[in-house]
Amino acid sequence: MSEFVGKPITCKAMVARAAKQPLVEETIIVDPPKAGEVRVKVIANALCHTDIYTLDGFDPEGLFPCILGHEAGCIVESVGEGVTSVAPGDHVIPCYTPQCCETSCIFCQSPKTNLCPKIRSTQGNGIMPDGTVRFHDADGNDIYHFMGCSTMAEYTVLAEISCAKIDSTAPLEKVCLFGCGVSTGLGAVWNTCKVEVSSSVAVFGLGAVGLAVIQGAKIAGATKIIGVDLNPAKFEMAKQLGATDCVNPKDIEGPIQKHIAGTMTKWGVDYSFDCTGNVEVMRSALECSHRGWGVSCVIGVAASGHEISTRPFQLVTGRVWKGTAFGGFKSRTDVPQLVERFMSGSLPIDHFITHNFSGVDETNKAIDALHSGECLRAVVKYF
Repeated sequence: MSEFVGKPITCKAMVARAAKQPLVEETIIVDPPKAGEVRVKVIANALCHTDIYTLDGFDPEGLFPCILGHEAGCIVESVGEGVTSVAPGDHVIPCYTPQCCETSCIFCQSPKTNLCPKIRSTQGNGIMPDGTVRFHDADGNDIYHFMGCSTMAEYTVLAEISCAKIDSTAPLEKVCLFGCGVSTGLGAVWNTCKVEVSSSVAVFGLGAVGLAVIQGAKIAGATKIIGVDLNPAKFEMAKQLGATDCVNPKDIEGPIQKHIAGTMTKWGVDYSFDCTGNVEVMRSALECSHRGWGVSCVIGVAASGHEISTRPFQLVTGRVWKGTAFGGFKSRTDVPQLVERFMSGSLPIDHFITHNFSGVDETNKAIDALHSGECLRAVVKYF
């Protein structure tokens, strides 16, 4: 049992003091967990573009100072009153989409969604469910939480309903990827769109999420998978994971949607996925989907205030526009199953990890790597 049970822990963290500023390495105090909460030791954290989106000031819910990070592998250090699903020593993946599993929660009980709203309001305000924070700087000032996770710290406090308990033999520096991007891409294919065997697919944006979409589509049995990106250096990995064709919109004349639905296919693709967060690309993805039954899924998060548009006739003629959060996976139920698939060898993810760093203080280097355009996932191992 941890010597700090019921006591504050002093540790290192990378604190986001303001938008568009480098993270600051600080010594912080992490309070013990309250009722329904879990304090964890963060073993490894992967950088996600959502962290950068907030740090760059594009997130309307972005609050400062805060501790970013939400794609991590952790070990439970101590638990608060009433916690029964995890215990000290358990290995967990923090999940920004919680799953309360209560019989009264129509969202958790529905097979149609994973959007449990149990702690949504407090999580969006950077606080724990009781309305307070567990982080304090050296002067005793409060530091906000982020996405209910805040894993750019050596220790963090989570709601119990945000903890997915996983196989303790799984390498946390790898399976941490199931905390966001990889799961989101796979789930968009398998859960949100339910891509069928012999389907055709177009994927816009070939970062980690887009490549996960391609991998998921290949596993689902899609036979034509088109990767779309402005950076042709990404095409080799896309093809290794299952893309049958790759196209750079700069290399063609006219709109990319007309090239896909007209030249590369007769009527468009059965399924298209936007993994860019660009609203113009979202429109292109919809308009290259198949007349009569095409489905286009928005995965990328657009900057605050941006809106999507298309001609209503695109929808009248049978296309469907939908979106996904965390790939529709119910976190505490489904993430452990993804880890099991990885452990069995049927769901490889090592190819997503292009950069590795050691120590929480190297997080700014990981951010630089992510900005370089040559990085899929940078993993920072703390312990």
